[in-house]
Amino acid sequence: MKLDLNSIALLPPALAAVLTLALPAVAQQQPAPAQQSAPAEQPAPAAPDNNAPLNVEQLFATTCGWCHSDGGREAGKGPQLMNTTRDDDFIRNRIKNGKPGSMPAFGSTFSDAQIDQIIKYIRSLKPS
Repeated sequence: MKLDLNSIALLPPALAAVLTLALPAVAQQQPAPAQQSAPAEQPAPAAPDNNAPLNVEQLFATTCGWCHSDGGREAGKGPQLMNTTRDDDFIRNRIKNGKPGSMPAFGSTFSDAQIDQIIKYIRSLKPS
């Protein structure tokens, strides 16, 4: 699969946001011109619903798992989240604003309610 803006737009919003942040060269590419012989135009992807409940376990597997291994239970490129001593405000701020050079910001990807769901998931982590 060629990775360009057209293919990123078809991914789940959280994964598309991470790929767009992680691959700046892809984000700067111009969309491929529409082909004249295309049988039917695909509908535009729906705007992300930032108030919808998240499947947080799936979110970790597809988005956060790149850095927080085993669903946040082990350190990877990012720290282990299970049994963190950081308070909820710190975690909320880190999810929203990221950490330059280490973690992308997700403040425009997730609503406050969704970030609260992510924090609840982190607090519920037990060894697998």
